[in-house]
Amino acid sequence: MGSIRIGHGYDVHRLVPGRKLILGGVEIPWELGLDGHSDADVLCHAISDALLGAVALGDIGTHFPPDDAAYKDADSLLLLKQVGQMLKERGWQAGNLDATIVAQRPRMAPYLPQMRQNIAGALGIEVDAVSVKATTEEGLGFTGTGQGMAAHCVALVLEK
Repeated sequence: MGSIRIGHGYDVHRLVPGRKLILGGVEIPWELGLDGHSDADVLCHAISDALLGAVALGDIGTHFPPDDAAYKDADSLLLLKQVGQMLKERGWQAGNLDATIVAQRPRMAPYLPQMRQNIAGALGIEVDAVSVKATTEEGLGFTGTGQGMAAHCVALVLEK
């Protein structure tokens, strides 16, 4: 068996009016969206950071800088696919992911299966290797008061 590595990713974005709410490549109907240079998909960003971190390739901002016009309003699911390709080029592949979205509202449960499908598809792995959960913070902190959303991810990567 080849080597294995573990990475952790975290991302956060402010909620603002006038933006789409996109998580895991799913557009969720909501009056607020996440603010950022790209589509601000905190879930895809946390997963990207976990995968990049596992193989010591820095973070998403290193590869897709927020001051680069090429990534303005970029689809973060496509960026995640590129991260998967970076791993492949270096002899690694995603093994499994365990991610958590931290948001007080809206309710995420109806959208989690599609998020898992989207992420698995972007990385070329089985959907049962992708866990996406959501939690609130019981009204505490910036996520609990609805000022923003965050996501965490732990990723296992395997040497090919």
